[in-house]
This record gives sequence, structure tokens and C-alpha cells, in this order.
Amino acid sequence: MHHLRAHPPTDPGKGPGGRPAGHGPPWRRGCAGRPVRTGRGPGRRAGQGSGSFGDTHRRGVLERFGGPGRFGDPDRRENRIPWASTIVLGVIVMVGTNVAAHGQDREPLGVVAGLLLFAAVAVLLVRHRHPVLAVTGTSAATLVYLGLGYPYGPVFFAVAVGCFSAIVSGHRKAAWWSLGALWAGHLLSAHWLYRWLPPDGDGPAPWAQELAVTAWVAAIVAAAELLRVRREQWAAARAERAAAEKRRADEERLRMARELHDVLAHSISVINVQAGVGLALLDTDPEQARTALTTIKSASKEALGEVRQVLENLRTPGDAPRSPAPGLDRLPELVDQAAGAGLTVTVERDGTPGPLPPGTDLAAFRIVQEALTNVVRHSGSRTALVRITHGGSHLGLSVDDEGPATGGDAGGSGNGLIGMRERAAALGGTIDAGPRTDGGFRVTAELPLRPGASPDGAEREEAP
Repeated sequence: MHHLRAHPPTDPGKGPGGRPAGHGPPWRRGCAGRPVRTGRGPGRRAGQGSGSFGDTHRRGVLERFGGPGRFGDPDRRENRIPWASTIVLGVIVMVGTNVAAHGQDREPLGVVAGLLLFAAVAVLLVRHRHPVLAVTGTSAATLVYLGLGYPYGPVFFAVAVGCFSAIVSGHRKAAWWSLGALWAGHLLSAHWLYRWLPPDGDGPAPWAQELAVTAWVAAIVAAAELLRVRREQWAAARAERAAAEKRRADEERLRMARELHDVLAHSISVINVQAGVGLALLDTDPEQARTALTTIKSASKEALGEVRQVLENLRTPGDAPRSPAPGLDRLPELVDQAAGAGLTVTVERDGTPGPLPPGTDLAAFRIVQEALTNVVRHSGSRTALVRITHGGSHLGLSVDDEGPATGGDAGGSGNGLIGMRERAAALGGTIDAGPRTDGGFRVTAELPLRPGASPDGAEREEAP
């Protein structure tokens, strides 16, 4: 068992832990001296605002997926008239019908036929705004065209486009009814009404032809339904990706909030205690007051350096951090800082220390840091005991103080304890914080050393 004890400094020329005043820990001091660009300085590029991380991330999502119009913004798409595709379809229908008319014993094409073909295609200009009107109009024009005995041809392409637009936009029944009416009307005109319809002397249509028309109608419906299903799947996938992006943004925001809280809470607590000491001793003991002010300067400088480091990681999330994350190897520095706030900390270690995973090392350091901060802020005790247990598959932490609580929030409350629990849960560990029977307060944590391992050493089953 190894012991490490630190006491509050008394040398007015020294800071916490006997270091020269104004010199913070290397891992904090490393980023404190670098300049940070402000929102109004020349280092900020044009167009950069001061929006929140969530706004910036949402803008990145829109840019990554091509903006709101790439996948079809509903309002924008409904207001767009498809001139180009409709003109191309009209040319195909007109030219293709004239070509297909050769060799068919049907009514010759004329002005009426041209108007009906034009109407069957022109009504498709409103297929985005009014898909029901488009499929109904093109089916009606096609039925009249065929009922008057004009040649078969690419006019069915217009019907297919109208049907696709209606089904994809959600008007399936309107598309089915329109196609069903077209098929039934053609069946009646070809096998019953042909006696009174042109061309003169025409007989009933062969049933093989009706089977072909039926197969064409069924193929249009099947293809349109398949496209509808695929579009719904694409929409669901896009919504899932957007939700995942939002979830990652929320998780990143919470992570940054935890980091900022852990960085600031400890330093601000030290500053608060030393400010009170300085005010109390300003007239009676100026040298001790000077020492308190020196500690405030050092703690504020260290806090500023860590905040800059967090903000730099936020601005460039893909880059490697410029300063190493703190771990239990820097626990003596944390003990010295607590001593600067008047708290004597004893550290005991059980087991054989070994290398820790980076995530576990950082979480352990932050948990101990927050627990000691809560002792400074919420406990009347001026001593604390930190016990670290190195197990084969887990790391145990325990922070005890003798109490009593100096207020209603014994051991702290709110973001501090929540942050500790979130850090432990993210690694698959557990944490418990609560008052002891003798009046003190205890924080215990169990952190796994292997991914997927529970604190008791058993492998955790993957969620289905």
C-alpha cells in the first residue's frame, strides 16, 4: 500500500505543492500561452458566426447531404413545373405515334388525335402540384383517344408517368382508379362498343391484345409501387442518418459540457476559497493575503489554459489533441491544487498499478477531481482520503471525507454528480455517491479495464 499526503502550503512565495507561484501543471500550462482568436479579430474568416455547436453541426449535415433541395424539398419540388421532361415526353409521344401508326388498321391520325395526344401529355405539367388531376386527365385523354379508334403507340408512356407521379406522392387509390377506368373503358370499346365507334367496319379486338394491355397496366402499377416503396426506404434512411447526426451532435455537446464543467468547477472552487482567505486576511496578514492572490492567479491561468484546449478541440474535432489528456499519473498535481484550497488529501493505492486505457484513465482522473471539488465546496472537513484499487479487470476508486456537510447539498448535486455517472456509464462502469453513517460522504466507482467487461470481471453481453 502506497501513501501520498499533501498539506496546504505556508510559504508565501510558493504556490500549491511548493511550486513557484504562477506556475501551473505542465499539462495545463502547455496550452495557456497560445493566442486564441476572438470572434471579431482578423483571424476569423468571413462568414463565420458565433452560433452554437449544434447550429454549426446542423449546417455541416446540410452541406454533407447536399442541402435541403438535393433529396427533394417538398415545398420546392411541388412548386416546380417539369417543363423539360414533359416536352421530351411530348416529342416521344407525337413522333412515336406517327411511326407506330404505319401497319395498323386503325383510324388515321388527324387534328383531333393530335389534340388528344397533346392533352394527354400537357396535363402532366401539373403532376407535382396536382398529381390526382394529372393521372386522371392523362387517363381520360388516352381513353378517348383509343375509343375513337386511333393507333396504339407511346401514349401509354404518358399514362405511366401520371401513374408514377400519383403513386409516389401518396395518391395510390386515384392512380388505381384511373388505370382501372382506362382498362375497363378500353375493354368495353374493343369488345362491345366497337359497333358504334370508329373506324367503320371494325371488329372486336383479339383477346391476346387485351392480355397485352392488361399486362402493361399491371407492369405500370407494379413498377410505381416498387418506386414508392424504395422512396419511402430512402426517406427513412435519410431521416435515420439525420437523427444519428443529431444524436452525435448532442453527445458531443454533452461531452464538451462535462469537460468544461470538470475543468472549471475545480479551479473556480480553489479561486473562491482563496478569495475568501484573501479578503479575511487583507488587513491583518497582508503576506498571507498575497499568497492567496497568487494562488488565484495561478488557478485562473490554469483554468484558462484548459478552456482554450477544450475550445480548440471543439473547433477542430478531427485533429489530434495538442496536449495529452490528464490521467491518474497527474494525481499529485491535483492533490497539490486541493492543498492550495486548504484540503489535505491522502492517496492510498492497493494492488499493482498498470497501464490504463486512455478513456478509463481520463474518467478516473475527472471523477477524483470532481469528488475533491465537492469536498472543498460542500464539506466542512479539511481532509479527504482517495483510495485507488488496481484489480485484474477493473479499477476501483473511493473518495471519503469526514463531513459534516456545509449546506443542503452534501457531496454536491446537479451537473457534477451527473457528469461522474455519465463518465462511468460510458465505459460500462458503475458509480455510487452518498452520505456515510458517521456523517461523512463517500464516492465510489468501478471502471472496467477491458471493453465489454463489467466491473465484476464478467463479460457483458452485447445488446441485440
